[in-house]
Amino acid sequence: MGTVEGCSTLLLFFGAMPLKYLAGYPLAVTIVGALHGVLFVLLCALLVRGIARVPLAPPLAALGIAAAIVPFGPFLYDRKLRALLG
Repeated sequence: MGTVEGCSTLLLFFGAMPLKYLAGYPLAVTIVGALHGVLFVLLCALLVRGIARVPLAPPLAALGIAAAIVPFGPFLYDRKLRALLG
């Protein structure tokens, strides 16, 4: 899910925002921004649910919440989880 949310961030930054500011098409940010917002909330909810089901060390759980907020953080956090959980 982190990869999907991270891709929505890329689409927002490098697709919708240039369309808004360079091509005068603000609807792109409205649509992609709403989609990104839904995916962000879903990622946070799934992270909280996952922490309840998979015993993670508190620092690793906190890192997951922080990674959800930082652009490109979900990509890095997913890779770290894959390495730890195999």
